[in-house]
Amino acid sequence: MIDKNVFKKLSYGLYIITSSNEKEKAGCVVNTVTQITSNNPILAISINKDNYTNKIIKESKKLIINILSEKVKKDVITTFGFYSSKDIDKFANVDYELFEGIPALNEGINGYIVGEVISITSVFTHDIFLVKVISTKVINNDDSLTYKYYQENMKGTSPKKAPTYIEEEIKSAKPIYRCTICGHIYDDSKESIPFASLPDDWKCPVCGVGKDNFERIN
Repeated sequence: MIDKNVFKKLSYGLYIITSSNEKEKAGCVVNTVTQITSNNPILAISINKDNYTNKIIKESKKLIINILSEKVKKDVITTFGFYSSKDIDKFANVDYELFEGIPALNEGINGYIVGEVISITSVFTHDIFLVKVISTKVINNDDSLTYKYYQENMKGTSPKKAPTYIEEEIKSAKPIYRCTICGHIYDDSKESIPFASLPDDWKCPVCGVGKDNFERIN
């Protein structure tokens, strides 16, 4: 038997991976970046095959790991974590600079790592990119953002494409609604106002979409 809750005991950081194929810029949030070697440093990154950023990385063979700090704005994580670079310009409202044509964030990070892809391994829903480090930059000494801090202090959730996503078993006598974008749960039994009575301009507290993006799940 596999109890998926045990995976919550693992420690994760949060990062924004950016890339460009000279025609398009792309970026997504990941929580699995691992250093494999020290000398001639190699890193491993897991990215869902359905992420548009995955496609751009395969075309360019280069990427930047933006190491998020605890001071990052939540809407930056929302933009890069719950939307597709295929549909929106994720860089429209963030400060960034280009490093060899790849966008590196200038806000909400404490450093970044520029890497070149040396191999790709397919693992079911995800690809594991082995990346050779070619350049690094330390921005400041702010604490790095951990997945635990994001969940507990920023009240964040995991998108369905994340390796750590676990679909919770939900039971309630009252209506429960789930955001189709970020998975946020609105349980009438735990809220002071029933979902049906929320004003029309109410927004999801996680990703900011409207009520029409919620579906009843019980």
